[in-house]
Amino acid sequence: MYALGLLDTGYRFGGKNPEAGLDCSGMVSYIVEQVSGKKLPYNAAGIAERTRPITSGAMRPGDLVFFNTLGRSYSHMGIYMGNGKFIHAPNSRGKVRVDRLDNRYFADRFEGARTLLPEG
Repeated sequence: MYALGLLDTGYRFGGKNPEAGLDCSGMVSYIVEQVSGKKLPYNAAGIAERTRPITSGAMRPGDLVFFNTLGRSYSHMGIYMGNGKFIHAPNSRGKVRVDRLDNRYFADRFEGARTLLPEG
């Protein structure tokens, strides 16, 4: 729910807060810190290293979804919302928005889901 409050926030490469603009990893890091107090790295690959992989069927709202959009692993990410939807900061031509995982662009680039929760 907290993430929905960031809808239409402007994109800014390297952006780490809503006032200045957010990129994909900045958005995720900001939300996680606001909700849980945990600090995460400010890049998708670094966040992937600190999270545990899960199957697509095990995804729950709040889990993280990762994409290969630049020809390298974990180059884009968002937060899963349930019902096949995720929220993310797409690129310099967009604002924070909700998209579907089955959108052809994202489905072709989906690398997997990861969770912040420990095993068990």
